[in-house]
Amino acid sequence: MVRTQKKVMVAMSGGVDSSVAAARLIEENYPCSGVFVRMLSSDKKVDENLKGHLADAQKVCKYLGIVLHIVDYSWDMQQIIRYFMNEYAVGRTPNPCVRCNAKLKFSKLLAFARDMGADYLATGHYARIVEHEGFSRLARGLCRGKDQSYVLFGIRRKELGSILFPNGEARSKDEIRDQARRLNLPVSEKGDSQEICFVPDDDYVNFVGSCHGELNRPGPIVDMQGKILGQHKGVFRYTIGQRRGLRIAAGEPIYVVNINPLTNVVTVGSKEDLARTSLIADELNWHIDQPQGPREFDAQIRYAHKAVRSTVEWIGEDRVRVKFAEPQYAVTPGQAVVFYEDDRVAGGGWISDDTDCEK
Repeated sequence: MVRTQKKVMVAMSGGVDSSVAAARLIEENYPCSGVFVRMLSSDKKVDENLKGHLADAQKVCKYLGIVLHIVDYSWDMQQIIRYFMNEYAVGRTPNPCVRCNAKLKFSKLLAFARDMGADYLATGHYARIVEHEGFSRLARGLCRGKDQSYVLFGIRRKELGSILFPNGEARSKDEIRDQARRLNLPVSEKGDSQEICFVPDDDYVNFVGSCHGELNRPGPIVDMQGKILGQHKGVFRYTIGQRRGLRIAAGEPIYVVNINPLTNVVTVGSKEDLARTSLIADELNWHIDQPQGPREFDAQIRYAHKAVRSTVEWIGEDRVRVKFAEPQYAVTPGQAVVFYEDDRVAGGGWISDDTDCEK
């Protein structure tokens, strides 16, 4: 990072990553403050976890000698949770972290930082902001195993110049933890946080099923020819590509190939039945000038997925077809597809459940 003497507000989660991000900025002589996003939860365990994270954030900020602001975004988080529930109800697999980053952290929280006089908002994400052809661009973190640029594609292009990712140059999580130990940060030995902050014990099935009992509707599990192989207890319990937990005896590995909430049917098949040569995406967000015609990018269809060379072509006002250079497996409606130019994010969108996702 080359920017200096600018005020920075650091989004503090109470974890190691955000704590080290704040410490790194202070070492680089940035005037810093912290901000913690509080939300109320009806689940006792989640609420206790959040209170613990707040206490840790307060300890770190006190140790670093910076002010910690606390903002209550409970209503906003309820909208994220509602989206999460609705996606499962219609047979899609949601990604609440991507939505939260776009709608809350790098929108509303960034606005709060500006209102408080900060020039930048910083987080502990493993990603980078790089300068390319005179513009600030989102890029992959140097630690490829921890790179989080995929979940950040929803940040608006105009906001990229106001964001800092101090951990983006780290080569490993061990490097971050070692720095936390060197600085004697109060959270240096704290474990990584759970995957979805509002889901108790990372058990989304119990969370969704207990909140919306009507979704626990049994139905058939069928093969590619429509033969009934078993029964399910609600389509929300499954995701495309799922293999474990099907409880079906078969002579070969079988996977969830299709989920139809209208007929309440889950279809399973072989790995080859999961192969797709294209997908349809909408709700697009571009970090470059919007392409006017077909254009090649490296497309990543899941968080922990190797990007594949693809051609993106328009088929509607806010709708594109992504054609893969080689078949991809378990293309999952509800997940994001992110387009890269080398290590830089060019844009992305949300995989739809359109039947144009042909094999």
